[in-house]
Amino acid sequence: VTVSEFGRAASFFPLIFVGDDRTPVAVMGIRQGQNLFVDDKGFVADDHYVPAFVRRYPFVFAADEGSDRLILCVDRSAPMVTNQPEVPFFENGQPSKFTNDAIEFCKEFERQRQATAEFGKILGDLDLFEQKTVSFQPRDAQGNEMGAQQKIADYWAVSEEKLNALPAEKFIELRDNGALGAIYAHLISLMNWQNVIQRAVRIQSAAQAQPAAAPVN
Repeated sequence: VTVSEFGRAASFFPLIFVGDDRTPVAVMGIRQGQNLFVDDKGFVADDHYVPAFVRRYPFVFAADEGSDRLILCVDRSAPMVTNQPEVPFFENGQPSKFTNDAIEFCKEFERQRQATAEFGKILGDLDLFEQKTVSFQPRDAQGNEMGAQQKIADYWAVSEEKLNALPAEKFIELRDNGALGAIYAHLISLMNWQNVIQRAVRIQSAAQAQPAAAPVN
């Protein structure tokens, strides 16, 4: 997710930082490759927020080697890319309105991506990150603990203690450059860990409750 999306995405998902470059991501599952909010047909559950990283698909910008230009690319394997599309990429030899809108969307995404990288650098320069771990305690239908806790993820987050210990002038800088609002959105979003975990438990329980398919003779 980009920093401009924190306010909206924080209502639905934990927003955490990962990797050496502290990239912000929205947690949409508790296992690698799992998405608890998008079904097999690509439909988003319960009108949840869809990050711009996903909405730009099948378009993506790629760097033009040897220059500062960006080239708009299309994933030709995407299911919506066909030889007879309902919405064409070109009309009368020129990019269609759909394509021009996609270009503008990707341009804005790239601007926000750069702003997000700068946001992460600001937090890193102020040494505001701390490493956290989220775990899950399995329980039975009566709420009794079952087995040991299961670690779900290690991640980076803003330390409230470090944030509150900042000198007043640094705190004001964060407020004035817009970073403070994004920081608070991130901190509030961490309360959604429980929602994501419980959603995973419900989906798994529902799958296990499905009757096995009858054998075919």
